[in-house]
Amino acid sequence: MLKKLPLWAKIFLGMGLGVLWGLIAVWVEWEAFTIDWIEPWGTIFLKLLKMIAVPLIFVSLVKGISSLTDITKLSRIGYKTILIYLITTVFATTVGLTLVNVVKPGGVFPEEKQEEYRQKFSGQIELRQESAREIEERSPLQFFVDTVPDNIFLAAGDNSKMLQIIFFAILFSLALVLVQGEKTQLVMDLFDGLNDVILKMVDLIMRFAPIGVFALMAALVVDYSGDVGIFTALGMYMLTVAFGLMFLIIIFYPLVIRIFAGIRIKDFLKGILPAQLVAFTTSSSAATLPVTLKQVINEFRVSRPIANFVLPIGVTINMDGTSCYQAIAAVFIAQVFGIDLTLTQQLTIVLTATLASIGTPGIPSGSIVMLIIVLNSVGLPVEGLALVIGVDRPLDMLRTVVNITGDSTVASMVARSENELGYHDPVEPA
Repeated sequence: MLKKLPLWAKIFLGMGLGVLWGLIAVWVEWEAFTIDWIEPWGTIFLKLLKMIAVPLIFVSLVKGISSLTDITKLSRIGYKTILIYLITTVFATTVGLTLVNVVKPGGVFPEEKQEEYRQKFSGQIELRQESAREIEERSPLQFFVDTVPDNIFLAAGDNSKMLQIIFFAILFSLALVLVQGEKTQLVMDLFDGLNDVILKMVDLIMRFAPIGVFALMAALVVDYSGDVGIFTALGMYMLTVAFGLMFLIIIFYPLVIRIFAGIRIKDFLKGILPAQLVAFTTSSSAATLPVTLKQVINEFRVSRPIANFVLPIGVTINMDGTSCYQAIAAVFIAQVFGIDLTLTQQLTIVLTATLASIGTPGIPSGSIVMLIIVLNSVGLPVEGLALVIGVDRPLDMLRTVVNITGDSTVASMVARSENELGYHDPVEPA
């Protein structure tokens, strides 16, 4: 019967059993057994996520950017599309940062527990603080200097150098697009194959997620001795993320499409609802794409060429929900560890979340792996993932709704700017 359950249900089950095991372990004094025999499976799961982060971000970025070769033919529309996508992604990240700094969901953790975590990961935290001081004492452009790698192979072997890997991936992708010929097609075919293999690796790792989540949650409850503060903080964290995502869905996108595309808010919300429901149930922007295309063409009257060009690009590079969530999750983890992030570090989160979202695959839980990149960019211990991964599934479903809603908004804006809005060329239902 368990085999028939979807992955998200198994993860929820693993989380619940992990909490239950942790409470029982505290009650019957099985803390040592849990730490010695249960927690290592959670550690293995985290190591698997860290292992796949570098190849996933590199291959996904190269494939995503190099696939935009049609921009050379539709340069005006292409550049306009990418620019709007980047602006909305930066805005979504800023919304997340603002909310998490105002609400401070990690602030409910007791100070003595924060101190325990600081001591446990003192080496990583001190290294981060030392790096932050060095950057602030040096040139204001030091951040950009550090983004360019001296040696890409050394950078690839250090998860804290994710921005350098992203920089090289973007440079490599641009060169791949600019160089024409059969040889570059072979390279693109290679990356297509690599992308499929790595996505399958992510799928295999996520199949281990229920066990990993069980172990992480059990160890977390034992570590906090069943303290109710951890559940209060997680509840506040979930509400903060949900509020930020709902703000984008209900307020931001409807206002933008009303102002820049002339579509009434009521018509927009009604027209995009079927695609939102599919996105919510599948947690996959890619799987929702056929429905999104049908709704945008039929309901918003976006011309087929514009919709067929803008929406697939959105599935590749537009992850507003993901970037908003990553900003909140990173700062929440910092608050739990009692770390005050500087303005420079929070700006780093904006940049990293924006760039990482470009490489986030449009599959369920793909953003969990990408969160490692954001955490490493400001030196936060990736073990903080244990705090949020157990409650990620419902938030992942809502993030996907944000992503496809943003794609539809941008498609309508681009169509309006090109006088391609108002066409009636309906897509027949499948």
